[in-house]
Amino acid sequence: MKFIKRADQLILTIDHTWDGKHLSDFFEAYHFSKKNKHLLHQYKDYTLNHEYVYDAPLKTGDILSLKAYERDDGMYRPVFEELDIVYEDDLLLIVNKPPFLPVYPAHQEDTHSLANYVSGYYASCGLDLPVRFIHRLDDDTSGLVIFCKSYLFQSYLDEMLKRKAIHRHYLAFTKGTFPDQKIHTIDADIARDRHNAKKMRVAPHGSHAITHYQCLENHSNYALVKCILETGRRHQIRVHMASIQHPLLGDPLYGKPFGSLHRQALHAYAIALIHPLTGEQLLVKSNLPPDLQSLTSLRHF
Repeated sequence: MKFIKRADQLILTIDHTWDGKHLSDFFEAYHFSKKNKHLLHQYKDYTLNHEYVYDAPLKTGDILSLKAYERDDGMYRPVFEELDIVYEDDLLLIVNKPPFLPVYPAHQEDTHSLANYVSGYYASCGLDLPVRFIHRLDDDTSGLVIFCKSYLFQSYLDEMLKRKAIHRHYLAFTKGTFPDQKIHTIDADIARDRHNAKKMRVAPHGSHAITHYQCLENHSNYALVKCILETGRRHQIRVHMASIQHPLLGDPLYGKPFGSLHRQALHAYAIALIHPLTGEQLLVKSNLPPDLQSLTSLRHF
Protein backbone atom coordinates (compact mmCIF):
# COMPACT_ATOMS: atom_id res chain seq x y z
CA MET A 1 0.00 0.00 0.00
CA LYS A 2 1.03 3.57 -0.61
CA PHE A 3 0.94 5.79 2.48
CA ILE A 4 1.65 9.34 3.57
CA LYS A 5 1.47 11.30 6.82
CA ARG A 6 -0.66 14.45 6.93
CA ALA A 7 -0.77 16.14 10.35
CA ASP A 8 -1.91 13.36 12.74
CA GLN A 9 -3.44 11.28 9.92
CA LEU A 10 -1.91 8.36 8.06
CA ILE A 11 -3.44 8.19 4.57
CA LEU A 12 -3.36 4.71 3.01
CA THR A 13 -4.29 3.66 -0.50
CA ILE A 14 -5.75 0.15 -0.22
CA ASP A 15 -4.18 -2.36 -2.62
CA HIS A 16 -5.43 -5.63 -4.13
CA THR A 17 -4.31 -7.74 -1.15
CA TRP A 18 -7.31 -6.37 0.79
CA ASP A 19 -9.95 -6.96 -1.91
CA GLY A 20 -13.00 -8.62 -0.33
CA LYS A 21 -11.76 -8.17 3.22
CA HIS A 22 -13.33 -5.79 5.72
CA LEU A 23 -12.09 -2.80 7.63
CA SER A 24 -12.37 -4.85 10.82
CA ASP A 25 -10.03 -7.43 9.24
CA PHE A 26 -7.51 -4.64 8.61
CA PHE A 27 -7.63 -3.56 12.25
CA GLU A 28 -7.16 -7.15 13.43
CA ALA A 29 -4.35 -7.91 10.98
CA TYR A 30 -2.35 -4.94 12.23
CA HIS A 31 -2.92 -5.88 15.88
CA PHE A 32 -4.78 -2.72 16.86
CA SER A 33 -5.55 -3.11 20.56
CA LYS A 34 -9.13 -3.29 21.83
CA LYS A 35 -8.61 0.11 23.45
CA ASN A 36 -7.32 1.71 20.26
CA LYS A 37 -10.14 0.22 18.18
CA HIS A 38 -12.68 1.47 20.72
CA LEU A 39 -11.23 4.98 20.64
CA LEU A 40 -11.09 5.04 16.84
CA HIS A 41 -14.79 4.17 16.74
CA GLN A 42 -15.79 6.40 19.64
CA TYR A 43 -14.18 9.54 18.23
CA LYS A 44 -14.65 8.57 14.58
CA ASP A 45 -10.91 8.98 14.11
CA TYR A 46 -10.83 7.31 10.73
CA THR A 47 -12.59 7.57 7.39
CA LEU A 48 -12.95 5.29 4.41
CA ASN A 49 -13.20 7.25 1.17
CA HIS A 50 -13.71 10.41 3.25
CA GLU A 51 -16.67 9.05 5.25
CA TYR A 52 -16.84 7.42 8.67
CA VAL A 53 -18.17 3.85 8.57
CA TYR A 54 -18.15 1.39 11.44
CA ASP A 55 -17.16 -1.47 9.12
CA ALA A 56 -17.18 -2.02 5.37
CA PRO A 57 -15.61 -4.21 2.67
CA LEU A 58 -12.37 -2.93 1.17
CA LYS A 59 -11.33 -2.77 -2.47
CA THR A 60 -8.32 -1.65 -4.46
CA GLY A 61 -8.02 2.13 -4.58
CA ASP A 62 -9.99 2.86 -1.40
CA ILE A 63 -8.56 5.69 0.69
CA LEU A 64 -8.29 4.91 4.39
CA SER A 65 -7.40 7.78 6.70
CA LEU A 66 -6.48 6.96 10.30
CA LYS A 67 -5.54 9.14 13.25
CA ALA A 68 -2.30 7.23 13.69
CA TYR A 69 0.02 9.73 15.36
CA GLU A 70 0.17 11.02 18.92
CA ARG A 71 1.86 14.16 20.18
CA ASP A 72 5.18 13.96 22.00
CA ASP A 73 4.67 12.68 25.54
CA GLY A 74 7.82 14.38 26.86
CA MET A 75 9.39 11.08 27.92
CA TYR A 76 12.73 11.98 26.32
CA ARG A 77 13.92 15.57 26.35
CA PRO A 78 15.22 16.60 22.91
CA VAL A 79 18.98 16.69 22.42
CA PHE A 80 20.18 18.15 19.15
CA GLU A 81 23.05 15.92 18.12
CA GLU A 82 23.86 14.54 14.68
CA LEU A 83 22.16 11.24 13.84
CA ASP A 84 23.27 8.65 11.30
CA ILE A 85 19.89 7.92 9.68
CA VAL A 86 20.03 5.00 7.27
CA TYR A 87 16.29 4.72 6.47
CA GLU A 88 13.22 6.85 7.06
CA ASP A 89 9.62 7.07 5.89
CA ASP A 90 6.36 8.16 7.53
CA LEU A 91 6.19 4.96 9.59
CA LEU A 92 9.78 3.89 10.32
CA LEU A 93 13.05 5.49 11.34
CA ILE A 94 16.18 3.33 11.38
CA VAL A 95 19.25 4.85 13.00
CA ASN A 96 22.86 3.69 13.20
CA LYS A 97 23.70 3.97 16.91
CA PRO A 98 27.31 4.80 17.82
CA PRO A 99 29.04 2.81 20.56
CA PHE A 100 28.92 4.00 24.17
CA LEU A 101 25.43 5.49 23.74
CA PRO A 102 22.46 3.87 25.54
CA VAL A 103 19.26 3.40 23.53
CA TYR A 104 17.30 5.00 26.39
CA PRO A 105 18.45 6.99 29.45
CA ALA A 106 18.88 5.63 32.95
CA HIS A 107 16.40 8.21 34.31
CA GLN A 108 14.33 11.07 32.93
CA GLU A 109 16.85 13.77 33.91
CA ASP A 110 19.56 11.94 31.99
CA THR A 111 19.66 13.01 28.33
CA HIS A 112 22.62 10.94 27.11
CA SER A 113 20.74 8.41 24.97
CA LEU A 114 19.75 7.63 21.41
CA ALA A 115 16.09 8.22 22.35
CA ASN A 116 16.93 11.80 23.36
CA TYR A 117 18.80 12.34 20.09
CA VAL A 118 15.84 11.02 18.10
CA SER A 119 13.55 13.34 20.07
CA GLY A 120 15.78 16.23 19.04
CA TYR A 121 15.72 15.08 15.42
CA TYR A 122 11.92 14.93 15.41
CA ALA A 123 11.76 18.45 16.87
CA SER A 124 14.21 19.79 14.28
CA CYS A 125 11.99 18.35 11.51
CA GLY A 126 8.82 19.85 13.00
CA LEU A 127 7.53 16.41 14.02
CA ASP A 128 5.59 16.42 17.29
CA LEU A 129 5.95 12.70 17.99
CA PRO A 130 6.81 10.48 20.95
CA VAL A 131 9.94 8.34 20.64
CA ARG A 132 9.14 4.62 20.32
CA PHE A 133 12.00 2.14 19.80
CA ILE A 134 11.15 -1.41 18.74
CA HIS A 135 14.24 -3.15 20.12
CA ARG A 136 17.43 -2.32 22.00
CA LEU A 137 21.18 -2.77 21.83
CA ASP A 138 23.70 -2.94 24.66
CA ASP A 139 25.17 0.49 25.41
CA ASP A 140 28.59 -0.37 23.96
CA THR A 141 27.23 -2.22 20.91
CA SER A 142 26.98 -0.10 17.79
CA GLY A 143 24.50 -0.52 14.96
CA LEU A 144 20.95 -0.30 13.71
CA VAL A 145 17.91 0.47 15.87
CA ILE A 146 14.30 0.71 14.60
CA PHE A 147 11.89 3.41 15.77
CA CYS A 148 8.16 3.49 14.97
CA LYS A 149 6.50 6.87 14.42
CA SER A 150 2.89 5.65 14.70
CA TYR A 151 1.39 4.41 17.96
CA LEU A 152 -1.24 2.41 16.05
CA PHE A 153 1.33 0.29 14.24
CA GLN A 154 3.88 -0.19 17.02
CA SER A 155 2.12 -3.32 18.27
CA TYR A 156 2.38 -4.84 14.79
CA LEU A 157 6.14 -4.22 14.71
CA ASP A 158 6.41 -5.68 18.22
CA GLU A 159 4.59 -8.76 16.96
CA MET A 160 6.91 -8.98 13.92
CA LEU A 161 9.87 -9.01 16.27
CA LYS A 162 8.24 -11.69 18.42
CA ARG A 163 7.58 -14.00 15.46
CA LYS A 164 11.10 -13.43 14.10
CA ALA A 165 9.94 -11.50 11.02
CA ILE A 166 12.54 -8.81 11.71
CA HIS A 167 15.95 -10.31 10.97
CA ARG A 168 18.91 -8.73 12.75
CA HIS A 169 22.42 -9.43 11.48
CA TYR A 170 25.56 -8.66 13.48
CA LEU A 171 29.28 -8.53 12.82
CA ALA A 172 31.49 -9.69 15.68
CA PHE A 173 35.23 -9.96 16.10
CA THR A 174 36.01 -12.99 18.24
CA LYS A 175 39.04 -14.56 19.86
CA GLY A 176 40.68 -17.40 17.92
CA THR A 177 40.15 -18.68 14.39
CA PHE A 178 37.65 -21.02 12.73
CA PRO A 179 38.33 -24.07 10.51
CA ASP A 180 35.68 -23.27 7.89
CA GLN A 181 33.20 -20.68 6.63
CA LYS A 182 30.11 -22.80 7.01
CA ILE A 183 27.02 -21.58 8.87
CA HIS A 184 26.83 -23.06 12.37
CA THR A 185 24.14 -22.85 15.04
CA ILE A 186 24.33 -22.42 18.81
CA ASP A 187 21.11 -23.61 20.44
CA ALA A 188 21.66 -23.08 24.15
CA ASP A 189 19.40 -21.64 26.84
CA ILE A 190 20.52 -18.48 28.60
CA ALA A 191 19.87 -17.48 32.22
CA ARG A 192 21.12 -14.85 34.63
CA ASP A 193 24.44 -15.65 36.33
CA ARG A 194 23.71 -16.34 40.01
CA HIS A 195 27.16 -15.06 41.03
CA ASN A 196 27.20 -11.82 39.03
CA ALA A 197 24.01 -9.81 38.47
CA LYS A 198 25.53 -8.06 35.44
CA LYS A 199 26.23 -11.30 33.58
CA MET A 200 24.23 -13.95 31.77
CA ARG A 201 25.30 -17.55 31.19
CA VAL A 202 24.41 -20.66 29.22
CA ALA A 203 22.27 -22.76 31.56
CA PRO A 204 19.75 -25.61 31.30
CA HIS A 205 16.15 -24.51 31.72
CA GLY A 206 17.00 -20.87 30.95
CA SER A 207 15.36 -18.80 28.21
CA HIS A 208 15.50 -20.43 24.79
CA ALA A 209 18.21 -18.82 22.63
CA ILE A 210 19.44 -19.57 19.10
CA THR A 211 22.34 -17.87 17.30
CA HIS A 212 23.57 -18.72 13.80
CA TYR A 213 27.17 -17.75 13.02
CA GLN A 214 29.56 -17.86 10.07
CA CYS A 215 33.26 -17.00 9.94
CA LEU A 216 33.89 -14.40 7.23
CA GLU A 217 37.60 -13.82 7.76
CA ASN A 218 40.37 -15.33 9.89
CA HIS A 219 43.30 -13.29 11.20
CA SER A 220 46.32 -14.51 13.14
CA ASN A 221 44.56 -14.67 16.52
CA TYR A 222 41.00 -13.49 15.91
CA ALA A 223 38.19 -13.78 13.38
CA LEU A 224 35.40 -11.73 11.85
CA VAL A 225 32.09 -13.56 12.33
CA LYS A 226 28.57 -12.85 11.07
CA CYS A 227 25.85 -13.65 13.61
CA ILE A 228 22.11 -13.89 13.00
CA LEU A 229 19.72 -13.98 15.94
CA GLU A 230 16.61 -16.13 16.04
CA THR A 231 15.91 -14.95 19.58
CA GLY A 232 16.81 -11.74 21.36
CA ARG A 233 18.09 -12.61 24.83
CA ARG A 234 20.20 -10.24 26.89
CA HIS A 235 23.88 -10.47 25.87
CA GLN A 236 22.96 -13.38 23.60
CA ILE A 237 25.79 -13.19 21.06
CA ARG A 238 28.35 -12.37 23.73
CA VAL A 239 27.30 -15.32 25.90
CA HIS A 240 26.92 -17.81 23.05
CA MET A 241 30.27 -17.04 21.43
CA ALA A 242 32.05 -17.18 24.79
CA SER A 243 30.41 -20.57 25.42
CA ILE A 244 32.24 -22.05 22.41
CA GLN A 245 35.56 -20.50 23.48
CA HIS A 246 35.34 -17.59 21.02
CA PRO A 247 34.52 -14.58 23.22
CA LEU A 248 34.19 -11.19 21.61
CA LEU A 249 37.34 -9.10 21.52
CA GLY A 250 37.38 -6.42 24.20
CA ASP A 251 34.32 -7.79 26.00
CA PRO A 252 34.62 -6.63 29.62
CA LEU A 253 32.22 -9.29 30.95
CA TYR A 254 32.84 -12.41 28.87
CA GLY A 255 36.26 -11.85 27.32
CA LYS A 256 39.48 -9.90 27.81
CA PRO A 257 40.87 -6.51 26.75
CA PHE A 258 42.17 -6.32 23.20
CA GLY A 259 44.64 -3.66 22.10
CA SER A 260 43.16 -0.17 22.04
CA LEU A 261 39.59 -1.46 21.77
CA HIS A 262 37.47 -0.11 24.64
CA ARG A 263 34.32 -2.20 24.18
CA GLN A 264 33.01 -5.54 22.93
CA ALA A 265 33.64 -5.83 19.18
CA LEU A 266 30.01 -6.12 18.11
CA HIS A 267 28.06 -4.17 15.48
CA ALA A 268 24.42 -4.62 14.40
CA TYR A 269 25.09 -4.06 10.72
CA ALA A 270 21.90 -5.17 8.93
CA ILE A 271 18.13 -5.40 9.40
CA ALA A 272 15.80 -7.22 6.99
CA LEU A 273 12.00 -7.18 7.11
CA ILE A 274 8.90 -6.99 4.98
CA HIS A 275 7.67 -3.40 5.25
CA PRO A 276 4.42 -3.49 7.24
CA LEU A 277 2.55 -1.22 4.82
CA THR A 278 4.14 -1.50 1.38
CA GLY A 279 4.78 -5.26 1.60
CA GLU A 280 8.20 -4.73 0.01
CA GLN A 281 11.38 -6.41 1.20
CA LEU A 282 13.44 -3.90 3.15
CA LEU A 283 17.16 -4.54 3.71
CA VAL A 284 19.07 -1.84 5.56
CA LYS A 285 22.82 -1.96 6.20
CA SER A 286 25.33 0.20 8.03
CA ASN A 287 29.11 0.43 7.85
CA LEU A 288 31.40 -0.68 10.64
CA PRO A 289 32.40 2.19 12.94
CA PRO A 290 36.06 3.31 12.82
CA ASP A 291 37.17 1.33 15.90
CA LEU A 292 36.09 -1.92 14.21
CA GLN A 293 36.97 -1.04 10.61
CA SER A 294 40.62 -1.10 11.63
CA LEU A 295 40.31 -4.82 12.44
CA THR A 296 39.39 -6.00 8.93
CA SER A 297 40.21 -5.40 5.29
CA LEU A 298 36.66 -6.32 4.24
CA ARG A 299 34.30 -3.45 3.43
CA HIS A 300 31.24 -5.27 2.06
CA PHE A 301 29.31 -7.94 3.96
